[in-house]
Amino acid sequence: MPHILIVEDETIIRSALRRLLERNQYQVSEAGSVQEAQERFSIATFDLIVSDLRLPGAPGTELIKLGQGTPVLIMTSYASLRSAVDSMKMGAVDYIAKPFDHDEMLQAVARILRDRQNAPAPTPAAEPRANGKGAPADKASPAAANGEIGIIGSCPPMQDMYSKIRKVAPTDSNVLIQGESGTGKELVARALHNLSRRAKAPMISVNCAAIPETLIESELFGHEKGAFTGASAGRAGLVEAADGGTLFLDEIGELPLEAQARLLRVLQEGEIRRVGSVQSQKVDVRLIAATHRDLKNLAKAGQFREDLYYRLHVIALKLPALRERGSDVNEIANAFLARQSARIGRDDLHFSAEAEQAIRHYSWPGNVRELENAVERAVILSESAEISAELLGIDIELSDLEDDDLLDNAMVATGASANNASHEPTEDLSLEDYFQHFVLEHQDHMTETELARKLGVSRKCLWERRQRLGIPRRKSNATSE
Repeated sequence: MPHILIVEDETIIRSALRRLLERNQYQVSEAGSVQEAQERFSIATFDLIVSDLRLPGAPGTELIKLGQGTPVLIMTSYASLRSAVDSMKMGAVDYIAKPFDHDEMLQAVARILRDRQNAPAPTPAAEPRANGKGAPADKASPAAANGEIGIIGSCPPMQDMYSKIRKVAPTDSNVLIQGESGTGKELVARALHNLSRRAKAPMISVNCAAIPETLIESELFGHEKGAFTGASAGRAGLVEAADGGTLFLDEIGELPLEAQARLLRVLQEGEIRRVGSVQSQKVDVRLIAATHRDLKNLAKAGQFREDLYYRLHVIALKLPALRERGSDVNEIANAFLARQSARIGRDDLHFSAEAEQAIRHYSWPGNVRELENAVERAVILSESAEISAELLGIDIELSDLEDDDLLDNAMVATGASANNASHEPTEDLSLEDYFQHFVLEHQDHMTETELARKLGVSRKCLWERRQRLGIPRRKSNATSE
């Protein structure tokens, strides 16, 4: 069992992180400062050190030297992001911003431990990129040997995506990942990095929409002392921190035009110039960008540099929305359920048949992120082993069902088929027309429950559609209920 040391002076954060790691089968020790860690433990014996950057006394980066090759994951607030870049230069294996997402932390821990296990020797994390070049991927690593993707789903669009990832990952070509918000674009970027020759070098992730426009150039490209008010010292940027590795720019469509011009120079010349500097320096960075916006249209409108768009669009990967992935949605939901169940120590939780249907047919406008939040909420609120559709907080609308499924359900009820509907002018009927026709024809001899079941929707959805279409319930029907 991997042994992890947490060094964090805030008791609440330290305790929460300890519980999270212990629930996921890690052995954990903790300390409130570097000095306490030195006094209580032999630091070099741990498999991983997770430390806050700012601590009483010595900073968390001091553990990089004390660990003698033990990987150090630095935690830092957004306000200290520049210091996190410096910690990467000092040899930290990765950094994570606070407040961190539990899944993000677990993925980072698992990745670092896996890389450590497959490393030929426990050398400091900074050594493979001391000359600015990424070390080639170890042929014995799981990523190289097994083509590990790390994304759930087996529908045809995703199988095509996996095939493209395996082809593109070993190259240094720029990649543009397109897809709606919440579809997992960063997971694709991580898979491309893990399967590349840069896997042992850092992958720096930047959300371009989250950094104020006045700071974005300094954050990405660094600055010299005195470059602007408050620049009391020179700082490296995130592009420098990714030297030898991968730079992932999420929501690149939000990048200001001035920063786009600097980024174009990185792609064309392989060099950066810090803000306030007159000298350039070479960098070896593979760029992966992601967006939910149409960059081509933005370029036509003058909101995105056309030359940068074509530089980015060397390889384009289109990530399908969750509603386009068929039965994958249930597979992903069950994976989230297993993860959340493990967190609270329960193994009896399962979805009801109605919940399974709701998950399958709901449109999930927030995609995987919305699904994960819905499952987490349901697990927390569940008082029994069975999780209902109501607990998920979703209710499938008739329009969210696939037209063919709805028509099939209704036609089965009437004894008709899509190819032989002798008394139904289905060819010219819209979905709502068919709904209205079916309800009016069968509500005299069916209860609301039976009507809803035949149509494949919930009773609430049936009631709401009645209100929208102005189809009153018959008194005899209402009385029988």
